[in-house]
Amino acid sequence: MATAQYEAESPATFEKVWEMFQEIGRKQAETARRMEETDRRMKETDKRVGELTNRYGEISEHMIIPNLKLSFNTLGYTFEKCSSDTKIEDFEHGIFAEADAFLENSGCVMVVEIKTKLRTDDIDDHVKRMEKFRAHADFHKDTRKYYGAIAGLLMSQSEKTYALKKGFYVLEPIGETFTITTPTGPGAPKAW
Repeated sequence: MATAQYEAESPATFEKVWEMFQEIGRKQAETARRMEETDRRMKETDKRVGELTNRYGEISEHMIIPNLKLSFNTLGYTFEKCSSDTKIEDFEHGIFAEADAFLENSGCVMVVEIKTKLRTDDIDDHVKRMEKFRAHADFHKDTRKYYGAIAGLLMSQSEKTYALKKGFYVLEPIGETFTITTPTGPGAPKAW
């Protein structure tokens, strides 16, 4: 009958325990270094994605803004002025807003928001933006009607429908130009 021989483990000594703690410390330091490197790379990637998204936004605006006046004129508007990146900074009344494009004449204003990828939240944000522009206009006795339009290079049918239900004109790119879909139904297009 064969007997198994077992090597008895040597008892833990201070030196062995100390060596084990040092090894754990080295591994923790290496893990921390790797986590810092991963964090740095993620921040770098986030920055690059942000830059790319901003470039897409700039391209979208450059495709749409130059043709806005003419396109809305074909719908019966006669906008005399079109400006981009219009900001309201009304510290007195606490109203702050900005629009990608702002078309105006003596009777009405069209506030246009342009997105690369249109989301439902963007449409809700534009409703709030319109309310701010209207409030600012009221404080300055501007009685013109304010209308809204929203453009998206990419949008789903449900987002388009949602924007139209909110009373917005919807701009969609087609080739080197875009189409405008007019909201329908009672009170459409919505005037703020």
